[in-house]
Amino acid sequence: MSKLNNAVLRILTAALLAVLFGAAAAQQTYPSKPIRFISPYPPGGTTSVLGRIVGQKLTEIWGQPVILDNRPGNYGVVSADALLKAARDGHTIMLISGASHVIYPLLIRAMPYDAIKDFAPVATIASGGMLLLLNAAVPASNVRELIALAKSKPGELNYASSGGGGLSHLANELLNIMAGVKIQHIPYKGTGPAMTDLLGGQVQMFFGPPSVAISQVKSGRLRAIAISSATRLSALPEVPTLAEAGLPGFEIENWYAILAAAGTPKEIVGKLSTEIARIVAAPEVKKILVAQGMEPFVSTSEQLGALMNSDTAKFADIIKKANIKLE
Repeated sequence: MSKLNNAVLRILTAALLAVLFGAAAAQQTYPSKPIRFISPYPPGGTTSVLGRIVGQKLTEIWGQPVILDNRPGNYGVVSADALLKAARDGHTIMLISGASHVIYPLLIRAMPYDAIKDFAPVATIASGGMLLLLNAAVPASNVRELIALAKSKPGELNYASSGGGGLSHLANELLNIMAGVKIQHIPYKGTGPAMTDLLGGQVQMFFGPPSVAISQVKSGRLRAIAISSATRLSALPEVPTLAEAGLPGFEIENWYAILAAAGTPKEIVGKLSTEIARIVAAPEVKKILVAQGMEPFVSTSEQLGALMNSDTAKFADIIKKANIKLE
């Protein structure tokens, strides 16, 4: 019996050592071929900038090409499906907008994947709030005046969104809830058309991305009265946060991150996370991000996982209270 136990112990020890050495070898040899970097967005805009920054830097560090693969469509399902069908060895990763990744599964029951369980969080890249923008003709110069105006004209003010169920939609509904007002929703197919009608006065307000609004604000064509994030924007430091401007606790922020598929070895996820954190912390990368109206956002894999869970709960609460449904 003793000999049998010793034999079993030797087998188990050998198996454990094989796993440990195999994991270490995987980390040392990764990446062993080009990395496919999937994006659920069309070329151009913020996500392309982020993809190029990370891709170029990883290529320089590891000597393996990082190939950006744009796969837009169907609320991110097309790109997620491509990631989940690929080998789970870290050579296929995906760029996400955090808001889109966690919001749409809350609104679409037939999603073919679980936005949390089916993915391995790797690292965040950048974050940023949205500017609360007013057409220059709106008689309000700050958030308190906007709320007073909306209360004096219930249902008469309109806000644009870049699409039903998107972050700009949820941000304005949170404003409605917290301020006790009813500003009417006018959905558009993207930020471009929403900005066009805001400039033309067809709608009075819009929570828009700083990257497309800063020049219009500085020219005086639009008025930025607040930013939705917890901190002020470096590019427009005079614009207060919503919390500072009269709605304590208001915070909605978009963040961009990288995911792998669940089941990707932890050692490889950790190696990716470490390198991406170094890239994001570099001064030259911060300069590029600030020019895009964003801030560098460094996190570990575990912190990103916690953020995905907390934002899922936050957005689910807004969706329920505002009774938001996709048309």
